[in-house]
Amino acid sequence: MTAIAAYLTAHGLELAGVTTAALGIWLTTRRLLICWPITLVSIFIYMIVFYRAGLFSDALLQVFFVVFTFYGWWHWWRGLREDGKVRVVPLPMPNLIIALVLGVAGSFALGTLAKRLHAALPYLDAMLMSYSLVATWWQARKHIANWWLWILVDAIYVGEYIYKDLWPTALLYAAFVPFAVLGLRDWHRAAASD
Repeated sequence: MTAIAAYLTAHGLELAGVTTAALGIWLTTRRLLICWPITLVSIFIYMIVFYRAGLFSDALLQVFFVVFTFYGWWHWWRGLREDGKVRVVPLPMPNLIIALVLGVAGSFALGTLAKRLHAALPYLDAMLMSYSLVATWWQARKHIANWWLWILVDAIYVGEYIYKDLWPTALLYAAFVPFAVLGLRDWHRAAASD
């Protein structure tokens, strides 16, 4: 077996997750409804990848992502414009503060649970999970602020995945940072044109 074939055999599922996740995020930056079913496929793939890597908070996060994905899909579908794209909605300051505080609380609660389950990197993984949920909620609600949070969270995830030897996923999350910058730019433009 060649080295490439061996790598594909060992990391094929992760590579499929990388491909579908990248496509889903790119479609999200474009504000296209098709992003949600593509993202759903990547979520199920990564549920398995993260569980196998002992990143239990990340595996559990995928379960929450399923719920948020269906919600986001439904919410975006209700808000489609004639051009097939969704309208960007401002995030009120009180909602921003509440969500960030809930992210802190979720980080500690999930970290404690993850530590009891002997997860790898329990508190870091839990913090990233908690703030990923906040970012996903904001994304489903069509708030531009989701992109700022994704830039930060994705950058930290890169280091975590390198540490866990999930190199394709680390590269994916490194690519997510410029995707998030692109989403931020495009959603700002969309908000200004509405």
